Amino acid sequence: MTEVVATNETILVVGGGISGMTAALEAAETGKRVVLVEKRPFLGGRVSQLYKYFPKLCHPTCGQEINQRRIKMNPNITVLTMAEVTGLEGEPGAYTATVKLTPRYVNDNCTACGECAKVVEAEFDNEFDYGMSKRKGAYLPHVMAHPMQYVLDPRIIGTDDAQKAKEACKYDAIDLDMEEREIQFPCGAVIWATGWKPYDAAKIQPYGYDRFENVITNVEFERMADPKGPTGGKIIRPSDGKEAKNIAFIQCAGSRDRNHLFHCSRICCMASLKQTHYVVDAYEDAQVTIYYIDIRAIDRFEDFYQNVRAMDNVSFVKSKVANIITDKDGNPICRGVDTEGYHRYENTHDLVVLATGMEPSVSKSDFPVDIVINREGFIEPDPANGGVFAAGSASDALDVNRAVQHATGAALKAIQVVNRVAGAEG
Repeated sequence: MTEVVATNETILVVGGGISGMTAALEAAETGKRVVLVEKRPFLGGRVSQLYKYFPKLCHPTCGQEINQRRIKMNPNITVLTMAEVTGLEGEPGAYTATVKLTPRYVNDNCTACGECAKVVEAEFDNEFDYGMSKRKGAYLPHVMAHPMQYVLDPRIIGTDDAQKAKEACKYDAIDLDMEEREIQFPCGAVIWATGWKPYDAAKIQPYGYDRFENVITNVEFERMADPKGPTGGKIIRPSDGKEAKNIAFIQCAGSRDRNHLFHCSRICCMASLKQTHYVVDAYEDAQVTIYYIDIRAIDRFEDFYQNVRAMDNVSFVKSKVANIITDKDGNPICRGVDTEGYHRYENTHDLVVLATGMEPSVSKSDFPVDIVINREGFIEPDPANGGVFAAGSASDALDVNRAVQHATGAALKAIQVVNRVAGAEG
């Protein structure tokens, strides 16, 4: 059972993704005590679900492992996973946070041996793979999960599976009597780093995401390309498992659209250009078509864009795809008008990937404290927010590099608040 030791000089970080981890480390390494609260069973957020970064096409696992090790070794950081901030009262320098802790049903004795998963029969959609694979009712969230502990799905509690898991554990790590509990502790400043979620592609009715198996989202495609993902890294059609060599990427799927997301999410173009590399690296005879309104690849990303543009097997069509239909074999057909030549097209592909935009993970109605939110739902840097500061994608649609920079700035602001408290009390 994790005990929280905190004072009004403690900094609360809400969200354990790349931004939250960064903010927590930056604050803790200046000597501040930090409580890091994460809703999921592990730290790392959506970055842990990426196969590669752009533009270097390197793997996130290296940086993730380093950050996780730094957190584990820093005595100033208390990590609460499967935890959610449900209340925040007070003022800068004197807040009281209320946190709900959801039971893991596994304690710190866990060695991640996996014996519990072997005996459990129930399976559920794997959230880490966006539902593209199954996981057991006793599971390790992913291979680099921190903490490296198994979780029991609450849906097996009270069933034979739960008892089997308990009996299979040699380390007395399964605790079926764990219950939800609530804790309160003081803090002086709050960093809100709850990140983003992909826009619900099913809302874009003309693209048929909820009707056509071979229309998927960019986050699903990212998991598919990962060798540790649901297909072992094979780029295939969900409908029949055949190799998907002719792939379309539809940019601004739901973005820059008053019916969906007003804003441009900034990273979608680069993500599709990155994913184009996955396709052409997998198949010599690959054909990629990128349907776009504008390509946003500024500054250091321009060369990356131009390199993809120069590929013989990659075509760019300046067009907002009007709709998608399928033929009798389940092949998606993109229909629309090329706005550079005003030619109508009906192009058949093996697979269509929707570059869905980013929206905040937390809606305004779910914030436990009054906070200034802009039209897109992101947190505004407003003095009315007091000692609550946004970090990373809670503030705007940002790539990883900019999210880390932003989180560092948020840590500095929070440190200044608690330093003023300490100075006033001194």
